[in-house]
Amino acid sequence: MPSNAESSKSIVWLDIDNTLYPPSMRIHDLMAERIFAYFRSLDLDAETLANRYYKDYGLAIRGLVRHHQIDPLDFDRKCDGTLPLDDILKPDPDTIQLLKDFDREKTRVWALTNAYKDHANRVLKVLGLSDLVERVVFCDYTDPQFSCKPEPLFYQRFKTNLVVKALDQAGVKDPSKCYFIDDSLKNVVAAKKLGWGSCVLYRESTPDSGNPVVSSGDQGITDIDATVTSLQELRTVWSHLFKKDSM
Repeated sequence: MPSNAESSKSIVWLDIDNTLYPPSMRIHDLMAERIFAYFRSLDLDAETLANRYYKDYGLAIRGLVRHHQIDPLDFDRKCDGTLPLDDILKPDPDTIQLLKDFDREKTRVWALTNAYKDHANRVLKVLGLSDLVERVVFCDYTDPQFSCKPEPLFYQRFKTNLVVKALDQAGVKDPSKCYFIDDSLKNVVAAKKLGWGSCVLYRESTPDSGNPVVSSGDQGITDIDATVTSLQELRTVWSHLFKKDSM
């Protein structure tokens, strides 16, 4: 648990996939291919069930665990674990500088992801951001009842057994001190409804509706604080969180 001094700071929550790198990298296409292949390896109707489980449970893996008793870490190894991230992603100097420019005297920078920790940490390492993100709150695939964005349980101060949710891990008592950016409208709206201070949608371009397993399926951009098309726009949206000499 963070110290009282740390807990009193604002906290920036960064989604990882399709936010810290742009969707045009097409990583989500490669994810979808692997997810469908995993369903087919179980002799399941990939197109129907993968999309249904994504819609019903937020992640396809949750439906597989619930209805087909798969080993979730096997799924992770064969899907996210085989993505050729080193061949596609590269460190972006502007994003690295952005994270360096947050005023760490008053702001913490954490990640909030629906991925398992292995994939999350791998992406951060490839992007050169590991040392700039203080901690990663991830979906613990080893827990059969794990929650994920956009479920309120994943965001809130809530504890069941050893499952500690985002705000508990960060020691946050005042959700208005949370600043959140994600490429999924559903995820951003969910955080805003829970009283998070500033919730921003990152939208590089028109969402890819052809991949509902991994896209958000926007229903209209409402009830959020801002939409940005570049992470650099956070310098304006959250100007008070950055070091004065960086603006």
